Amino acid sequence: MGVSAAGKTSVGTELAQRLGVPFVDADDLHPASNLAKMTAGEPLTDADRAPWLERVAHALRGSDGAVIACSALKRAYRDQLRGDGDIEIGFVFLEVPSDVLERRLCQRADHFMPASLLDDQLATLERPGPDETDVWSVVATAPLESVVDTVSSLLAVKAARQPGS
Repeated sequence: MGVSAAGKTSVGTELAQRLGVPFVDADDLHPASNLAKMTAGEPLTDADRAPWLERVAHALRGSDGAVIACSALKRAYRDQLRGDGDIEIGFVFLEVPSDVLERRLCQRADHFMPASLLDDQLATLERPGPDETDVWSVVATAPLESVVDTVSSLLAVKAARQPGS
């Protein structure tokens, strides 16, 4: 999870490959109207995100283990993805300074998300609270392999703490 250009797709793709599970990019689940809005530089509202989050939640519940790259910017969005606790879920919050995010966004050539929407995403972002014990924060400015190593280590610790492990 994280704002655009935090590295969700890169980290998620590599992590899924290491774990041998499917990777889903939640960007691919946006309705066409959301993509059109963002491409035009218009920020999404909660109402715009609602059907998209339903699609992401459905993808989560329809898998037997997956890595999903999703912004999950607000706690309410993360709560919606958690559902009623019917699935085991964890969030990795990729933290990246805004100047690095802006540089990454400006270097993208084929993405619908313009750099002009970064400020809106940062304003929308609700950093995970201390009671969100299923969220791990990872600074994602290191090389990709290092970030994925960190996430893999966090998942291994989580698995070791599971009953019956």
